Amino acid sequence: MDIKEIQNLIKFVAKSGASEVKLEMDDIKITIRTGSESDTTIVHQVPAQVAQPLPAAPVAEAAAQAATPAAPAPAAEDSKYITIKSPIIGTFYRKPSPDKPLFVEVGQTIGEGDVLCIIEAMKLFNEIESEVSGKIVKILVDDSSPVEFDQPLFLVDPS
Repeated sequence: MDIKEIQNLIKFVAKSGASEVKLEMDDIKITIRTGSESDTTIVHQVPAQVAQPLPAAPVAEAAAQAATPAAPAPAAEDSKYITIKSPIIGTFYRKPSPDKPLFVEVGQTIGEGDVLCIIEAMKLFNEIESEVSGKIVKILVDDSSPVEFDQPLFLVDPS
């Protein structure tokens, strides 16, 4: 995919009214977000190459740095915990509605089938239920944040 094709894709997405589009091919990943003060485009080459600069390069670099997650906790410390991951792409919510209490909090004991959160995908609200029993050790995602497929959401101590 060359620069001209990427620029045409950006123009098409801007005209379509979509707020975010992700395109993944064998050797390239493109994320286009619109609706902010300026459009953002992030292009990643998969074989460990640096992001390709585009006309919106300063914005893309700032967005890429902001999207970089903090360093993960030591693996040995988290190895005794079970990670509950997102089964779908969408928006993560910790409570059923703004005026209701949280589904779960850190330190709370949960059982199989307990609702942990809601993930909204395409205007559908999907309740995410626990497949394990234990105690919530850490909530890894902020409320109202976008989540990806297989992204860790909770750490549970099964003991």
